[in-house]
Amino acid sequence: MSSPPLTVLVTGSTGYIGGRLVPRLLAEGHRVRAMTRTAGRLRDVPWAGQVRVVEADVLGAGRGSGEGNAQLADALDGVDVAYYLVHSIGEGLEFEETDRRAARAFGAAASKAGVARIVYLGGLIPPHEELSPHLASRAEVGQLLLDSGVPTVVLQAAVILGSGSASFEMLRYLTERLPAMITPRWVHSRIQPIAVRDVLHYLVASATLPDGLSRRFDIGGPEILTYLEMMQRYAAVAGLRKRLIVPVPFLTPRLSGHWVNIVTPVPAALAKPLVRSLVNEVVCSENDIQALVPDPPGGLLGFEEAVRQALARIKQAAVETRWSAAAWPGAPSDPLPTDPGWAGGSLYEDLRRAPVDAEPQDLWRVIEGIGGEHGWYSFPLAWAVRGQVDRLFGGVGLRRGRRDPDELYVGESLDFWRVEEIVDQKLLRLRAEMKLPGTAWLELGIEEDDGRTVFVQRALFHPRGLAGHAYWWGVAPFHGIVFGGMVANIAGAAQRSGAGRQVAERGA
Repeated sequence: MSSPPLTVLVTGSTGYIGGRLVPRLLAEGHRVRAMTRTAGRLRDVPWAGQVRVVEADVLGAGRGSGEGNAQLADALDGVDVAYYLVHSIGEGLEFEETDRRAARAFGAAASKAGVARIVYLGGLIPPHEELSPHLASRAEVGQLLLDSGVPTVVLQAAVILGSGSASFEMLRYLTERLPAMITPRWVHSRIQPIAVRDVLHYLVASATLPDGLSRRFDIGGPEILTYLEMMQRYAAVAGLRKRLIVPVPFLTPRLSGHWVNIVTPVPAALAKPLVRSLVNEVVCSENDIQALVPDPPGGLLGFEEAVRQALARIKQAAVETRWSAAAWPGAPSDPLPTDPGWAGGSLYEDLRRAPVDAEPQDLWRVIEGIGGEHGWYSFPLAWAVRGQVDRLFGGVGLRRGRRDPDELYVGESLDFWRVEEIVDQKLLRLRAEMKLPGTAWLELGIEEDDGRTVFVQRALFHPRGLAGHAYWWGVAPFHGIVFGGMVANIAGAAQRSGAGRQVAERGA
């Protein structure tokens, strides 16, 4: 017999975990309130129309103690279960004090509102070790909520494996960008990572645990690994060569925090406290949650499968989400619109727009006829050389040409591209099949602005490893000639095509 639906508040609903938790709670039939400082940030999420969005700040508009916070009181009024997914790491140097005040304010407000349960996701706390500031703060927040008088379930997790997770992105970027690296001693620290799918499974189940239950639970995946093992196993799943990793004693957590900030896109204010936490061994000391919450169907995901699920989406999401995300079944590791800007990996872009004195159909005729005998409308020698270089390295080169001089269909080859998408008189998207240290796309599109035709050209590149980033910046100086020339020449060809068509129509 299923449990009756509950009224649930999710704080941090624009964040990494909160944004994924909301639709899963809705799927269980619960009535969800999504709390955010700025309601507009939830306007376009798919589930916005199914929740009550409440605008509130745990510490109040002035970010003070949170006392007398009418917005928070209104958000908690009538709530059965409140998910506390708020933390200020990455917002400044005094995150510990901010988190302390926020937890006290939330606990007091929840108690006053008569909330039956608080659920908090914190960090895995190793016993008998001096904790990093980050882990110490997470442990303190959990204790403050447990002491609030409201029954509280504190779930404690180590590294969360899923696209967009800060810990996972650090692991991914370090491994992909550095085939050889000197590392601090913390690469030998033992860690029990857990897939984001499984974290969400425990969070959803926590809403219906026995009444009055108030305690901490360790949650982790089925494997215990060192950070070094995680990097090597990540490399294997990602199809990379085994990494050369040399731990040295002089690279302190502080120095390695700067190093992570340089190598990865994770912001320094977030990377540094996370790195300092890696000196602690984070392994579950108990598994009591298993007696209350059964494993998800198929069991907990192992490291390789969790990474595989994340990477399968990362390779597509940076480009595909704009057009065909709905065609892909949602997976726990899918990046969401509310994930951090660096979720899903680096994506380089060269975007150019030009008004065209022609009708959309005239511009489309030129776009659909690109390549083959028509060429690429700029610097023919550069395209020819690139094709020869590709052939030299075993690629397809430019010799494939095109099937038809004027028409294209999805899936066919076009020189060293593959036609990936066609939206008639709107968009042609090509995916590169040349030898590259990454994945490249070229989009040629048409928009209208106040009745005028506009040509939009985007070159996109998702780098793979350090070589990919070096490649992009190595060819970047030529973009103005190649891509700039394409825009001007395609626009000119469309205008000539339009003029010729008009002459022909007048003659007829």
